Amino acid sequence: MSFGVPFFPQEASSEAGHVDALFYTLLAFSVILGFSLTALVVGYAVKYRVGSPADRTGQRSRNLWLEMSWTIASLIIAFIFFGWGAILFVRRDHPPADALEITGLGKQWMWEFRQPGGQREINELHVPVGKPVVVSLASQDVIHSFYVPAFRIKQDAVPGRTTHIWFIATEPGRYHLFCAQYCGTQHSEMGGWVTVLPPERYSAWLNSQGEGETLAASGEKLFRALGCSGCHSASSKVRAPSLEDIFGRPVALDNQQTVIADERYLRDSILNPEKEIAAGYEPVMPSFDGLIDEGELQMLLAYLKSLSPQPAAGAMP
Repeated sequence: MSFGVPFFPQEASSEAGHVDALFYTLLAFSVILGFSLTALVVGYAVKYRVGSPADRTGQRSRNLWLEMSWTIASLIIAFIFFGWGAILFVRRDHPPADALEITGLGKQWMWEFRQPGGQREINELHVPVGKPVVVSLASQDVIHSFYVPAFRIKQDAVPGRTTHIWFIATEPGRYHLFCAQYCGTQHSEMGGWVTVLPPERYSAWLNSQGEGETLAASGEKLFRALGCSGCHSASSKVRAPSLEDIFGRPVALDNQQTVIADERYLRDSILNPEKEIAAGYEPVMPSFDGLIDEGELQMLLAYLKSLSPQPAAGAMP
């Protein structure tokens, strides 16, 4: 009797089976090792109980090969589990090149998602079955955690940075979405649903929501409203770095170092422009820290990324 709690949770993503295989293998090994050690403890307790005729002269015998064998075997098993887990961990940071990118913003106490076409969702996330999906996460206030048990995925949304998680949903349906990080008094109410639809139904759902303004288009409007185009446009009188084709490219700094213009670099350049100054330019850009919120920062980052060709398939920043 499971009392309503399934021992084998539903598997609804391409990674779920791989994660479960590692978990149940580790569980089986732990059970076997635990029972073996328990049997030894109980056996010796019975053998050397008070009044037993067991030999207690204290003579010792050593078997060097036996000791070396179990030490080396333990080391090999530990490295097997480590390597297995490391492969799964590294793979989660390398989505397919054709992945659908959706932005997610955690805030006390709700999830806000934005589809590539601009459609907004609150505590709901619609995705197509069989299609790689990358969720770019940010937090407006405290640490939140995007957790979908049926997909076996969990990723923190951390203030001040962008994190990513990707998955391929394999079964149509509705799956619980939780915040797995305590984030305040209403943490237990911060949840929602991931709705997985066949591709044709997903397209129909997008059409039924209307064509919204994309995140990049909103970012372009904000870029101009904040006066950024006054310095970074080609016709500007103020000498500032060009933002065309900047994302994913190396940037030379005034301290003789070179960094890659990833999301981290772009975010810091907006909020803390004096942290890494581009070589050949004066540190005249003002900080927008406190002037824009995390949602607006996501818009600006989306716009800046849209000015560059997408990098080749590979790691997420």
